[in-house]
Amino acid sequence: MKNKNKILVTGGSGRFGKILKKLYLKNYIFPSKNLLDITNIKSIERYVKKTRPKAIIHLAGLSRPLSRHDKNPIESINLNIVGTCNIVMVAKKFKIKIIYFSSNYVYPGVKGNYKETDPLLPSSKYAWSKLGGEAAVQIYDNSLILRVCMTERPFVHKKALTDVYLNFIFQDEIAKFLPKLIKYKGIINVGGAPRTVYKFAKQYNPSVKKITSKEIKNVNFKKKMSMNISKFKKIYKKKI
Repeated sequence: MKNKNKILVTGGSGRFGKILKKLYLKNYIFPSKNLLDITNIKSIERYVKKTRPKAIIHLAGLSRPLSRHDKNPIESINLNIVGTCNIVMVAKKFKIKIIYFSSNYVYPGVKGNYKETDPLLPSSKYAWSKLGGEAAVQIYDNSLILRVCMTERPFVHKKALTDVYLNFIFQDEIAKFLPKLIKYKGIINVGGAPRTVYKFAKQYNPSVKKITSKEIKNVNFKKKMSMNISKFKKIYKKKI
């Protein structure tokens, strides 16, 4: 199974991982948790030593529901921070590039149009766990951090926020473009044109209803989460 062109994908059973699988990328490997457990560094080492991929796309971790990070912070730390640290250490040992999927939620959400070099300040435990993973990846030079703002197609909600600005782009669009994107290093904001969630959803679902962040209880929305995607647009070269 040794092949210098193989790309290892963790978290292949997740939402985005399943989309990647559907593309039938012959050189992509999607091990199950039984074969590669990110919380067990020996498990990672055994699998990487056996397959010798040229890169690791690290998707595995804990995302939704966000309340799970509040209710079980140890699970959040173990999967999103410790698990990522383990992946980075193995990548460094075998001199393999790592591509880490982070989130736009690592930004403060106060002014919007955030550049990759702007200060970070997560507002949720989920976002802190993603930034914790970023910290490990940043230490390893042969790496790429993608701060992604993506969502499922079709837009799954009946209502959309009119006062929260994001850079939503559909997951399948990023999946198709990923082979070109992973050639880079550093940090790249990845998403679509900055707009309200409602404007994004309305474009694809004319019947979607309006809702404001004030109408949703027990959720602390940061309203200006948009990123500056200039770097991504130069690479993507498509209308966003």
